[in-house]
Amino acid sequence: MATSKPSITTSFSYETLEETLDIKPQGAKLHIGIPKEIAFQENRIALTPDAVGVLVSNGHQVVVEHNAGEGSHYSDRDYAELGATIVYDRETIFKCPILVKSAPPVAEDMPLLQQNQTIVSPIHLSALRKEYIEKMMEKKITALSFENFKDESGTYPIVRSMSEIAGSAVMLIAGQYLSSFNKGKGVLLGGISGIPPTKVVIVGAGIVGEFATRNALALGASVKVFDNNVYRLKQLQNNLGQRIWTSVLEPRILSKQLKTCEVAVGALSNEYGRAPVVVTEEMVAAMRPGSIIIDVAIDRGGCFETSELTSHQQPTFVKHDVIHYCVPNIPSGFARTASQAISNVLMPLMLSISDEGGLEEMVWHNFNLREGIYMFKGALTDFYISQRFDLKFTDLNLLIASRR
Repeated sequence: MATSKPSITTSFSYETLEETLDIKPQGAKLHIGIPKEIAFQENRIALTPDAVGVLVSNGHQVVVEHNAGEGSHYSDRDYAELGATIVYDRETIFKCPILVKSAPPVAEDMPLLQQNQTIVSPIHLSALRKEYIEKMMEKKITALSFENFKDESGTYPIVRSMSEIAGSAVMLIAGQYLSSFNKGKGVLLGGISGIPPTKVVIVGAGIVGEFATRNALALGASVKVFDNNVYRLKQLQNNLGQRIWTSVLEPRILSKQLKTCEVAVGALSNEYGRAPVVVTEEMVAAMRPGSIIIDVAIDRGGCFETSELTSHQQPTFVKHDVIHYCVPNIPSGFARTASQAISNVLMPLMLSISDEGGLEEMVWHNFNLREGIYMFKGALTDFYISQRFDLKFTDLNLLIASRR
């Protein structure tokens, strides 16, 4: 009996199996909830009506809590006209699978969180509590933080926008408090012909420092910038396209410059933990009476020894005859602009999550997104938080690989 030959037909396609494993699923429809923020002085909203309109027209469902946009001067009608559903009951909002917030989850939110929910919000390390993290782990939450989320260029887009707003606002605030109407020195910030320009000292050459410098120069002030990172000082000059007075943080030089300035800005911060205190009480006491300190680093503890937390209602206090402005979250005072900036980042992110078939799928493809995830299905994937609260850390990359 003759053995039959193996037949080869063109209907077979010979393809390595690995090629067929990673097929993107079809776009997922998202169900997004935007609660009204009840956290301390939070006026921003994470998605503007226009952004909601884009999401709705792409087939997604967006539910907004009554008056959620009030702080940014967006009415319920603005949202409803662009396709959002307005809800008056907070519990209903928290039933949405995806929550988009402009403030971190607070104690009142904890009982309302659902199993396996996804939360996109800031994290505010300084205000974080162990019990919040434990509760979220218990409910198998997936959480993405604004501060650590990166875009394709490898920068932190939301942090950058908020820093640009804070830096630009600093000089407006300084000008306000130097005027006679606010019991200031009665000095015009900037310079006019025949009068020496106002002196501004900026400690920190990051994004806040850069935008504060831009605005001070535009107003005609004389600006001196300090930072311990020489590369950052070089980068600042390159970005401004001009040479300005810069120095490393040398206490004697810093003290000398502070003695004669009208405005001092603190914009130094560490990646984690407290901002470094580089201006001592002695240096502040030697400053001119009526000058102003604006400590933008106050949300990380502040870089002036005399700084104390203030609020938008009572923004300043006087110590050693120097006005101190130490409001954390300066962008919240310019809530509409800040909301638009956050929304510009989050709306395309939501569309990408949908295109990729959901957050879990996108995490698999997108390495920049992984940077922002501090909790994945209840597993704590942020090493710093796990160290700080002595909680179990899980490597996100291993977690994702094991789920495949």
